[in-house]
Amino acid sequence: MTHSPYRRTATEKRILFFSEKVKYNLRDRQKIRKWLNAAARKEKFRTGHLNIVFCDDRFLLGLHKQYLHRDTLTDIITFDYGAVPGNAPRTLYADVFISIPRARENAMLFKTSLRNEVHRLLIHGLLHLCGYKDKKRKDRERMKAREDYYLSLRAF
Repeated sequence: MTHSPYRRTATEKRILFFSEKVKYNLRDRQKIRKWLNAAARKEKFRTGHLNIVFCDDRFLLGLHKQYLHRDTLTDIITFDYGAVPGNAPRTLYADVFISIPRARENAMLFKTSLRNEVHRLLIHGLLHLCGYKDKKRKDRERMKAREDYYLSLRAF
């Protein structure tokens, strides 16, 4: 039996990437899966099934209004399904929606690349799933420190 060099492990198949209403080509998907899985493990979690959806502002605003009752633009919304009966404890199940136009604007504002900003949003969403909050100043500082830590571990 031959093995494909493109074969994924069961865990890596659980992080899927999609686009909705926006064209965005995420490079290094396999490496990003491994990076996110490693970050989850460091936080004492494992990935069950994560859908990461890149979208435009209008699409994300619609979700923001419908599910969170907020009429403001945002860069990311994370829907955590980990508490569903039957899901293994400390296993992440979620849909993560990332606005590429917001990421572009953030990248310009913070003088970084779009790639780095998207990676920051990916790890930000994962940290939310691991229980990190960002509403209070102290919580934002803690989350930012963890984001920076995990971004520094990227090997790609």
